[in-house]
Amino acid sequence: MLLVLWVVATLLFLIFRLMPGNPLAAYIDPNFTADQQQALIHEFGLDLPLWQQYLIFLRASAAGSMGQSFFYHAPVAQLVWEALPNTLILVLGAVIIAFLIGAPAGAFLAWKRGTAVETAGISLALAVRAAPEFWVGMILLAVFSFSLRWFPTSGTASPGAQYASLWRQLTSPDFLRHLALPLLTLVLYLQGLPLLLMRSNMLDVMEEEFIVMARMKGLPEGRILLRHAARNALLPVVTAFALVVGYSLQGYVVVENVFSWPGLGRLLVKAVAAKDYPLAQGAFLLIAALAIFMNLAADLFYTWLDPRVSYAKR
Repeated sequence: MLLVLWVVATLLFLIFRLMPGNPLAAYIDPNFTADQQQALIHEFGLDLPLWQQYLIFLRASAAGSMGQSFFYHAPVAQLVWEALPNTLILVLGAVIIAFLIGAPAGAFLAWKRGTAVETAGISLALAVRAAPEFWVGMILLAVFSFSLRWFPTSGTASPGAQYASLWRQLTSPDFLRHLALPLLTLVLYLQGLPLLLMRSNMLDVMEEEFIVMARMKGLPEGRILLRHAARNALLPVVTAFALVVGYSLQGYVVVENVFSWPGLGRLLVKAVAAKDYPLAQGAFLLIAALAIFMNLAADLFYTWLDPRVSYAKR
């Protein structure tokens, strides 16, 4: 995990410094003298050799500071940690709802195998899954915000709204109205994975001998579905939850920009547009770290759920 994170950090460092143009061009006033421009470049350490900048970057990243933003003139760590809660609320909420809907729906479609219900359900799930997130978001905005005016178009709160605590914010009707459309966009995109995965696992489990035995005993079909088939098919789906949390972070960047959601993704796009590569590096690195950590969590969680794959016992 640490090796992968180091490789990602190195690639981020090189990519942003190989981009054409001066990253401080947008902040150097045309009236600045050559000495003033050089002083600004020296302030941000851009006059140092590349290897020295790299060591400073690694040291700052390991310490959690990640440098100073060119555009905001503030510590990168402060900016990304301020934006991260909004992103986690959006992503975790969407993943949880998508799995709560997708897993039971997948089990139901497997139970209805070969029927028109299964064909319609799979077709709908694949169509929504294949639709680009930004397109789905714009459709939802056009219908529910601009036409019906049921939900706000952007942001996390109405002008002037203040919350005494995070819990007050999460339970505020105003915040929930702002959250509804971006959350629905991600849920529509993410539900296809647990649905199709659960259906595939259910089809395999339903061929097992213990399902045949349960039917021979005369157990009710509903009991066989819930307590025997679905329970055994759920293991890979539960494990996939951690992976989806990590990998869904790549989709929220588009969704956050469509709905002007002030999270990590929107901050990242602003940083790239402004060539603020300390901030862009910090945001990218945090995204990569979260994805890598969720992969590790999935491995550990799987060994806890299924002791047969535990390294210690093997």
